[in-house]
Amino acid sequence: MLHRPFSRVLAAAAFLTLSPQAFAQTDVVNVYTSREPALIKPALDAFTQATAIKVNTVFIQNGLEERVKAEGANSPADIIITVDAAKLVNAVDLGILQKPSNMLTEAAIAPSLRDPEGRWSAVTLRSRVVYASKDRVKENAIHYEDLADPKWKGKICIRSGQHPYNISLIAAMIAHHGVEKTEAWLRGVKANLAKKPSGGDRDVAKDILAGVCDIGIGNTYYVGLMLKDKDQRAWGEAIKVLDSTFKNGGTHVNISGVGLAKNAPNKANAEKLIGFLLSDQAQVMLATLNEEYPVRAGISTVTTEKLFGPIKPDSFSLIQIANQRKKASELVDKVGFDQ
Repeated sequence: MLHRPFSRVLAAAAFLTLSPQAFAQTDVVNVYTSREPALIKPALDAFTQATAIKVNTVFIQNGLEERVKAEGANSPADIIITVDAAKLVNAVDLGILQKPSNMLTEAAIAPSLRDPEGRWSAVTLRSRVVYASKDRVKENAIHYEDLADPKWKGKICIRSGQHPYNISLIAAMIAHHGVEKTEAWLRGVKANLAKKPSGGDRDVAKDILAGVCDIGIGNTYYVGLMLKDKDQRAWGEAIKVLDSTFKNGGTHVNISGVGLAKNAPNKANAEKLIGFLLSDQAQVMLATLNEEYPVRAGISTVTTEKLFGPIKPDSFSLIQIANQRKKASELVDKVGFDQ
């Protein structure tokens, strides 16, 4: 449970440009993050309050792993935080992560949501699901495979197939069914589109409200965020989230995740922060703030679960899915999905 209130309205964290010497202190920990700093700031502030360890945050939207690799032994990075499992898999491939000596994930986190060698772990979960019109769609559950059913012809909206969110879903489909069947499925989904892929997940809900389409694909947390925004609340209220799963599988998820940098100058402090991010307090805080799911089992006092019910993540590991992303991207281009 939370031990102190925290604001939902946060100022964006400033970019830092400091030398490795400036970072190497006994009372700091340095975070390189591709996740907007404002989305993790409350948890980082709570960590500082509890430990008196200052958190320096460097926001690197693109190329985070490559920057740490280029900095080499002189990198000031202690931990990296990303919003895509594929980025953490890439970090492992680049050799820029190490296993914390006190990693809690082996006991606390499902094997499918962490590196088997303990070099990274999920921190929160976001599920990719089917949005549906409350007025025009009777179903309350759907299999991802059914999105290619001709019954949905002219009724589906989606953002670009090349967006990382959709590439991850298509990669998961490959993991389940192979490249050939996934190509046929993707062609079927394309044939069912109401309009050319465009916009973002919130635009999918907006288009459903406008009657452009009846169903669409989006992340659950956008629904929670729309419901809290007076200008977008009508979009969120117009849709329901279908119980979306693979046939003989679970719901497709992606993560925000954390890893310990190989050359962390403040390793002990970094290990403390990783442990804190997986604690009950931080899990509730991060999930509630961002309308995501906790990665720790048994933590259910968050708004996401109240909105969408408990999550049932697919059993395929995030590493298996990440390894299919290149093929997924190639299929999107091959079938002309965005054209």
